[in-house]
Amino acid sequence: MSEHPFAQYVRILGKGKTGSRSLDFDEARTAFGMILRDEVEQVQLGAFLMLLRVKEESPEELAGFVSAVRDFIDKPNITVDVDWASYAGKRRQHPWYLLAALTLAKAGHRVVMHGAAGHTEGRIYSEEVLAELGHSACENWQAAQTALDQKNFAFVPLRAFCAPLQEIIDLRNVFGLRSPVHTLTRLINPTAAPYSLQSIFHPAYADSHQRAAQLLGQKHAVVFKGEAGEVERRPEADLKLHLIENGEASIEEWPRLLSGKQEKLEELPIAHLRAFWESKTADEYGELAVTGTLAIALRLMGKAQNADDAHALASELWQNRHH
Repeated sequence: MSEHPFAQYVRILGKGKTGSRSLDFDEARTAFGMILRDEVEQVQLGAFLMLLRVKEESPEELAGFVSAVRDFIDKPNITVDVDWASYAGKRRQHPWYLLAALTLAKAGHRVVMHGAAGHTEGRIYSEEVLAELGHSACENWQAAQTALDQKNFAFVPLRAFCAPLQEIIDLRNVFGLRSPVHTLTRLINPTAAPYSLQSIFHPAYADSHQRAAQLLGQKHAVVFKGEAGEVERRPEADLKLHLIENGEASIEEWPRLLSGKQEKLEELPIAHLRAFWESKTADEYGELAVTGTLAIALRLMGKAQNADDAHALASELWQNRHH
């Protein structure tokens, strides 16, 4: 019996301490294309993903995987300013980042958020919260176009534009671990927006994300450690932004906005988030998280050149969000 065509890629990753190596860009692109087209056996898929998980994927591998996804999905012909990845979910704090994204949209910037829900128990996800805030998920790009034209904001679930990736994410409870797909989804930027916002949970991944974005030709991007892995500023922590501006990589460090550590909230009622958005209740931490996140987006977009100016503009946009 002849060897399966995908076996070579499992072998590259798994040939022992001295014989294994990372895939190069072309190998990664080809291998992941086979996965997306369902040309691999399930046992091969599991082995491949877990070998990558143990090794940790290289920037070249990430870029190759994302290129394969971009080759596979339909290219939407819509104009978008900001690509906002949302794949982690929240369990300690409210999803304040959603209000930052909606404020950016209110200010006239076209924002597409994409994400996946339900893969980790005990978390709340963008899709369900946004629905309660009046932004239903767009199940195709035409619906996203309509939402953007009406509200400058659209949430597109991963299942709507790349079902095979959603299926792999759903294997999380089978593996007992997250797979590299959780990482590469943040880099897809399916609408080819000029500005891309990405967050990671483990700081060590920031350099890989930044380099992979460069390899993918992303001219403007920012990667940082966000609250729970979402694109959300943690006011109580110092911030390190891994930026790409006009294709050039740099790092900026911003001081914390709040002293002390925030305790995990016992409940995350959407009603509180909605009341805060509608100015019916106050929340000091929430306002700092929203404006801090908004400041990062504004810095990325070149609307401000430093942290102080970015925060000042973010506060202004937040105060005027309903005007």
